[in-house]
Amino acid sequence: MTDFYPATLRTVDRDRRARYLQYLSFYQGKHWEKPDHATRQLVFNYAKTCIDKATSFLLQGLGHSFDAQVEDAPHRARVVLAEQAMDQVYLDNQLGQLDYETEIDAAVMGDGCYKVTWDADRKNVRVTAPDISGIFAWWMGDDLARIWRVASQYTLTRDEIALLHGVAIPKTTATITEVWTDQAFDLFVDETPIESKPNPYGFIPFVIFPNIRDPKHFWGVSDIPAVQPVQRELNRAFSQLSRILELSGNPIAVLENVGSAEDIKVQPGALWTLPEDSKAYLLDLLKGGGVSLHVEYIDHLYRVLHDITETPRAAWGGVEKELSGAALRIEMGSLIQRVIRKRLVRTTAYYRRNEMILHMLRTYASLSTTGVTHRVVWGPILPADVDRQAMNEQVMVQAGVHSRRTAMGEMGIQNPEKEFDRWLAERRRILEMNQEFQARSTRGGARERPVAAEMDVPD
Repeated sequence: MTDFYPATLRTVDRDRRARYLQYLSFYQGKHWEKPDHATRQLVFNYAKTCIDKATSFLLQGLGHSFDAQVEDAPHRARVVLAEQAMDQVYLDNQLGQLDYETEIDAAVMGDGCYKVTWDADRKNVRVTAPDISGIFAWWMGDDLARIWRVASQYTLTRDEIALLHGVAIPKTTATITEVWTDQAFDLFVDETPIESKPNPYGFIPFVIFPNIRDPKHFWGVSDIPAVQPVQRELNRAFSQLSRILELSGNPIAVLENVGSAEDIKVQPGALWTLPEDSKAYLLDLLKGGGVSLHVEYIDHLYRVLHDITETPRAAWGGVEKELSGAALRIEMGSLIQRVIRKRLVRTTAYYRRNEMILHMLRTYASLSTTGVTHRVVWGPILPADVDRQAMNEQVMVQAGVHSRRTAMGEMGIQNPEKEFDRWLAERRRILEMNQEFQARSTRGGARERPVAAEMDVPD
């Protein structure tokens, strides 16, 4: 048992956890700093929409690819088995949905986390995404990549604790604290240690990653702070314009030199009786083009929003003319750069997660991955002109500039190795059919035409 005490976590990273709550509240639409139910306070949640949209672009075509270091049958067989095992883990854990939810959390709060463990009862790998506000990490001096201890804290009910850990507690709920190092694992229920044992995996089974790396800092940067000022100003401007338009639709009667206005009502067909030397008129709030000034100001705020969030109008489907691939990339340049920055961080995180998954499969499922390498692959950020790109790749392959597998990767195929194997199998089958029909044609005379010859694939 280590000398760790769960009570010490109450004072650790208070500011970080407070920011998480603030950013999550803003993402959910709580934008007004001083809510006032007596006045109209509109909320147009562009902060949420921008984060959701950028996350969709970020995860476009996320996958994994396995390669054999040596091109022989045993290595190819191990590649196929590794691909099938990894695909099954992704399917069992619904990682497509889990990744999207985790990426939203990371963009909102600034940090994300995965936990990879082995489920001894179900005999499979479990991948979960713990609440980052309950994750605490310790690293080696100025080396932020070397984490030597991670604590995970969460709440369970009495029944859940009895089911998972066989411990009876008098309270309805209790706080569970897991403490992991490379050598040891300790488990606490509230402040009581209930388990201490060597780490069964030999490594800390957590992948903690930032949304965007803040230089020289372990914890990341949220997307929320940048958009907060313009989001609040948009809400204020829209609310103000809405009130002006409402008052214009229900005009205010202005009376001069009138002692009493009890019988003055603004309604269709109303007749007013006024004393001499008095005046009455309706206040026109739209006079002088005042509304257009508000609209122009809101348009300027939209431009600031697009600049700050790096989501140009084209990302919202606002392209009013047909653009070529190069022109569209220029138009969407800021969003592309934003996604690339995030993918730099995510590539390392997903690679580490896949390494942990493969380690579990090797250790507990006897999966052999000798001579097998893997990598994280991403799809194109923008829609591609497939016809033009296919022609370019065909020229590159025929000229020997790169291989068919490289061409497949450039075309956005997530698993070039598997697709290349399918192509080889199909080509062998077609060649066998050609030889078979050719043989039949020779035996049967010139009247039998080799039907499959038209399907022959050139070398």
